[in-house]
Amino acid sequence: MEQLTSSHAPARASHKSSTTSSTPSVAGSVAKRLSSELMTLMMSSSPGISAFPKNDGNLFEWLGTIEGAPETIYSGLTFKINISFPSNYPYVAPTIKFDTPCFHPNVDIGSGAICLDILQDKWSAVYSVLTILLSLQSLLGEPNNNSPLNTEAAGLWSRPDAFKAQLMKHYRPVNPDSA
Repeated sequence: MEQLTSSHAPARASHKSSTTSSTPSVAGSVAKRLSSELMTLMMSSSPGISAFPKNDGNLFEWLGTIEGAPETIYSGLTFKINISFPSNYPYVAPTIKFDTPCFHPNVDIGSGAICLDILQDKWSAVYSVLTILLSLQSLLGEPNNNSPLNTEAAGLWSRPDAFKAQLMKHYRPVNPDSA
């Protein structure tokens, strides 16, 4: 059941991610999939996660927010993320990076890159934006210290007070009123 209804898997990656590429049927099916995922996400009752296209003309670039789950060290904190979908999504994972600095064992504090198996070697076309956001929210409270991008954070994870101090040193609150 991993294969979706589209039988237009691209033979090769397009050199552009715009919808004016040489494979308009593929771009159209990707846009249709992303529109469907956006609607599913908007109808979801999952608290603390959201994502939407950066602008109306481009479904391939999204902004999102993830709130730390209750009863975790990230509770009460909100993080902005950027999501870029490739032209051959869902067969290839989107690129997701934290825009808000996130002190976490599986997040590079400088680049915002994320080490999460479903975004790398465990990617499947059955995953959606909703499942990715839920996985990221879960990762905040349950890091994989066996595969750290931030070794300092991994080393401090077992010391909650020291970890929280470093987390708050790097954190910038998300303020929707600021320009």
